[in-house]
Amino acid sequence: MRLALFDLDHTLIDFDSGQAWTRFLVARGALPADAEACYLGFCHQYVAGTLDIHAMHRAVLAPLAAHAPGQLRAWREAFAAEIAPRLPGAMRDIVDAHQANGDLCAVVTATSRFVAEPFARAFGIEHLVATEAVLDVEGRPTGEIAGLPCFREHKPARVAAWLAGLRARTLADFGESWFYSDSASDLPLLQAVTHPVAVRPDARLRAHAQAAGWPVHDTLRA
Repeated sequence: MRLALFDLDHTLIDFDSGQAWTRFLVARGALPADAEACYLGFCHQYVAGTLDIHAMHRAVLAPLAAHAPGQLRAWREAFAAEIAPRLPGAMRDIVDAHQANGDLCAVVTATSRFVAEPFARAFGIEHLVATEAVLDVEGRPTGEIAGLPCFREHKPARVAAWLAGLRARTLADFGESWFYSDSASDLPLLQAVTHPVAVRPDARLRAHAQAAGWPVHDTLRA
């Protein structure tokens, strides 16, 4: 069997899922008007390599604890419907081609499962390896992260843990494996697969991909 892994933000989609979710909630009065500017500050930290993912996760999810689980489910379904037309057709085609070949596919993202799940469903990808939230007794996110975030050097470990739950497979069990990503922060997982693919890469990943002879895709849009 072959394995195909996909980063989410600026890879499967050509925008930031957390920013889209924040904007969605601001439009409904569930977050203050300055919430998007706060989120963009975290994005700048990410680009600079200084992001505290725990602080970002807390800012995105902790406000949701003030709302009933039913309201959160309704918002997430409405969000899923809103983002569906924005999914790049070219990436849909790549996912579809892997699935048609019988490859095991998964989204692997630092984004919280709560935000990332609608995107995985929209692409028809069953498996999602994401940052997991601590939930209160009613199932609402507290803002804290459960276990290791699916981020930077932790991504290979999170993928390994996921594969271990699938009949004790390991990454080495796959004759061929792909990981599509836009970010140099994903180099630990990109270097662990047989076919790393840079999608609209940042400057550092572009330089690394060109030096290593990895494919670079700059036009995978709608």
